[in-house]
Amino acid sequence: MHLRIVSLLMPVVIGGMVCACQEDLEQTATDNPILKLEHPDYFTNDIAMPADNPLTEKGFALGRMLFYENKLSLDQSLSCASCHQQSKAFSDGLQFSRGVDGQLGDRNAMSLANLHWTSRFFWDGRAASLEDQALEPISDPREMNLPIEEAVARLQADEHYPDLFQEAFGEELITAELLSKALSQFMRSLVSGDSKFDQWIKEEVELTAEEQLGMELFYTHPEPSLQIRGGNCGDCHLGFLTSGNRDDLLGFHNNGLDSDENLAEGLAAVTGRSSDKGKFKAPTLRNIALTAPYMHDGRFNSLEEVLDHYDQHVQENSHLDLLVLEASNEIIAGDPEVKLHLSASEKKAIIAFLHTLTDEKFISNPKFSNPFNQ
Repeated sequence: MHLRIVSLLMPVVIGGMVCACQEDLEQTATDNPILKLEHPDYFTNDIAMPADNPLTEKGFALGRMLFYENKLSLDQSLSCASCHQQSKAFSDGLQFSRGVDGQLGDRNAMSLANLHWTSRFFWDGRAASLEDQALEPISDPREMNLPIEEAVARLQADEHYPDLFQEAFGEELITAELLSKALSQFMRSLVSGDSKFDQWIKEEVELTAEEQLGMELFYTHPEPSLQIRGGNCGDCHLGFLTSGNRDDLLGFHNNGLDSDENLAEGLAAVTGRSSDKGKFKAPTLRNIALTAPYMHDGRFNSLEEVLDHYDQHVQENSHLDLLVLEASNEIIAGDPEVKLHLSASEKKAIIAFLHTLTDEKFISNPKFSNPFNQ
């Protein structure tokens, strides 16, 4: 493995890396086996499963059903999977998703992958856990538009769900809390870790020269005084997971999408701090080639447009992130604009690397597919 890239990614010991899926099922007293979250061994192991919501065989199976359950929308036309489609890495390919009766949201549907290794959910970080996040789309008038009390009542009246909740949680009386726990178990299990990039990490494949260059640029912060060129991507999309910093709110950034006059509230709507205006969550870039359009408002239709933004079109504003403000590959006297000054071949290389993050097994894994179609 290229030692320079290892040092850029994170202080992790890689020796003999294998995508070791963890131990076999353990049996619980309720005959509901605890599941070990299967993931590459270079995904950190220091994040505990919620003590009050361990991942179990029957909890996962129930959560999978609920994720694809149309009964959880007002007119029974939509499910969670309507806006988070497996073939698109659990995004939907639209700028804004349409809810019940064609209601249009104002945020792009995020991809769902490797959620166990992130914190703070939604683009503005308003949910502190997956369990907190899970119910909001159901009750949101612009999405599934079903009051949670009615969602619970529908499930309770179903001929199958009370027994399934009993098997998963030892409770036949369905509650909003148990609904959120089941959905969270399924979403937490959506691990993407078998892309070409992962295979390269495990020394199973070689990257092309262009992909290798793109990776080095991706993880390098430019230092023109030292003649170090970089794309500055890895400053916000960290490590092997290419996700934002999970340390509370450090994974939220103002990346210069707009000037002060047009700056969205973003994280500031949650924290109340003006300095957080325009900050949004840095999502994982795993499967990024499958999840267009991009940004919180889906304004960019291609990876080329995204890279052109960072290279030439960053808008300066009062709260622009220093990681963006200080990134340039050229020292140009009198140039007030924030620009990376990447060459055409460097941009092409970075995009080639981003395509190595596509995990074909993830988007076709039958464990994650619609159980009602089987």
